[in-house]
Amino acid sequence: MKPAPLLPNEKDRLAAVSQLGILDTKPEERFDKITKEAQERFQVPISSIAIIDADREWFKSCQGITTTEGPRTTSFCGHALSSNYIYIVEDTKLDPNFADNPQVINKPFIRFYAGVALHDHKSNLPVGVFCIKDIKPRKLSAEDISAILDFAKRAEEELNVRTAE
Repeated sequence: MKPAPLLPNEKDRLAAVSQLGILDTKPEERFDKITKEAQERFQVPISSIAIIDADREWFKSCQGITTTEGPRTTSFCGHALSSNYIYIVEDTKLDPNFADNPQVINKPFIRFYAGVALHDHKSNLPVGVFCIKDIKPRKLSAEDISAILDFAKRAEEELNVRTAE
């Protein structure tokens, strides 16, 4: 398993996460609405909006699992955070970065992942990730990718409501 990388500007990125003031806050319907709609649209068991902190991914909204956070080193979202587009793993068991990941070989048995980095609008640094996960491999159509990007845009807009001036 390849651990999720740290970004070259990690110190500034973590400052942007802190400035959002969203870590460890209560669930909010505006975020849950997005993850619920994505879960239904893609017929996946898991959809989440994760904020990537120094050592953890913390879920502002998560459908399909009850955990509220996990280690950054083993997180799929930790990898997607550094992607400039959409980060897709069609079959985790065939990907050397994830084949022995604890989330693949144990519950929830992730076999597919697609995530898009969410940015703080003031700094333009990635602070979190919108994603969907499935327990079976899958391929996305161009229409699916467009829809995921739309869900991510909505999530990013909501994350930045607190910092909008």
